[in-house]
Amino acid sequence: MGQTITEKIFSQHAGRDVYAGEIVRVPIDMVIGNDITTPISIKAFEDSKAETLANPDGFSIVLDHFIPAKDIASANQARISRDFAKKHKLKNFFDEKDMGIEHALLPEKGLVVTGDVIIGADSHTCTHGALGAFSTGMGSTDLAFAMITGGNWFKVPQSIKVIFEGKPQPYVTGKDLILEVIRMIGVDGALYQTLEFTGSTIPYLTMDDRFSLCNMAIEAGAKSGIVAYDSITEAFLSDKPLARPVRIHTSDADASYVQTLHIDVAKLEPVLAYPFLPSNGHSLSQAIADRIKIDQAFIGSCTNGRLSDLKTAADILRGKRVHEDVRLIVTPGTQRIAQEAQRLGYIDTIIDAGGVVSNPTCGACLGGYMGILGDGEVAISTTNRNFVGRMGSRTSKVYLSNSALAAAAAVAGYIVHPDSVR
Repeated sequence: MGQTITEKIFSQHAGRDVYAGEIVRVPIDMVIGNDITTPISIKAFEDSKAETLANPDGFSIVLDHFIPAKDIASANQARISRDFAKKHKLKNFFDEKDMGIEHALLPEKGLVVTGDVIIGADSHTCTHGALGAFSTGMGSTDLAFAMITGGNWFKVPQSIKVIFEGKPQPYVTGKDLILEVIRMIGVDGALYQTLEFTGSTIPYLTMDDRFSLCNMAIEAGAKSGIVAYDSITEAFLSDKPLARPVRIHTSDADASYVQTLHIDVAKLEPVLAYPFLPSNGHSLSQAIADRIKIDQAFIGSCTNGRLSDLKTAADILRGKRVHEDVRLIVTPGTQRIAQEAQRLGYIDTIIDAGGVVSNPTCGACLGGYMGILGDGEVAISTTNRNFVGRMGSRTSKVYLSNSALAAAAAVAGYIVHPDSVR
């Protein structure tokens, strides 16, 4: 019987053929913690009386949510991870000295690789499926078990095959594709399943597009999202000191899927998710007709804080000014992205237009700091969630979009077509 790419990854790790629905214990290639979740894992690790990490080179801690610390509590929280990393001489520990949002930083470092099994105590760990890996979020105690044993238990998920066909129109990105998928099946349409992204559109998608695509698989309830390794994946990994050799898997023609979705990308407009669910998708045409006034535009997060997002913003903002009633906040995904954007002139263009460029952080996305919304305020944001109160006040509203739409809205003061401000 044929296997999906996900079943093949689990089979390789289990040392035997496994299929959806089976419960297996497999070794984990990379365990990822951050400044919010890792202290809980550390406590569980220490309570178990474990003295050493089972796979220290397969454990990364990335301080990215409240770094630099926003208050005393977050400073003390970060110190727990720093002390643990020092005690265990952890090689893959990243704070202000080499900072970035975890799901942008680890691919940049070559620490997550095609064919891996990856877990993280962050729901958007599914981002790394863009590299052809199985990657999923788990709880902090699940992380502790992996820290102690080097592995964990999984129920091998069924897969939904998503077939994208056609060349994307201008301003249609990976973000728009995943928002369309979530619009179609809802926020619980893929519960404990893998979204396997395929079709003739895939070669048109950059790695940045693919990271956005897989990042939001969790917003459909999915356990993971995945794109098979190809020449674009190969090119992305080629200049990185990879932690492991790539292990390439592809789905068999007779693999079993619980559902198949067909999306004609050639006819797809940019998509926005209206408040208060990522599944509340509407076309750009509808948003323009609705004349949606904004107070803040945010470009960043683990979904859309990559170099291409900053380039998109700079191309639209060049020679223009952010609307007098709008705040534009831009957050590069990593320090390296920020440096490259500075070298290419993107940062200067954004600042000259009236935007603010922050350090890499998840702060604004989760309503923590660096971009909190006040009562009744409206934001267009490249983040991944727009639940009630997600980015601040419970009376605020968040419209999810790609980077081009966010930059254009920052100039116009309303959600508009990017061509109208260029």
